Amino acid sequence: MTVESQSRLLTVLEAAERLSVSKSHLDKLRVSGGGPPFVKIGSRVAYDQADLATWLDGQKRQDTGHKSEASA
Repeated sequence: MTVESQSRLLTVLEAAERLSVSKSHLDKLRVSGGGPPFVKIGSRVAYDQADLATWLDGQKRQDTGHKSEASA
């Protein structure tokens, strides 16, 4: 991981705020799967801003019955 990519890392709280979800929801997604990619640095969890944007784009739906490409 380069210094440049490290500067794009967000804490769990920052990522949750960026996605407009609770920290608890983001924690649950990380455990159950289906959430945005994350990195572990020791005991620290961090999210790359580019990964959050890509994951969020993958959550777009046409209707309530439509599954995202990531879950299809």
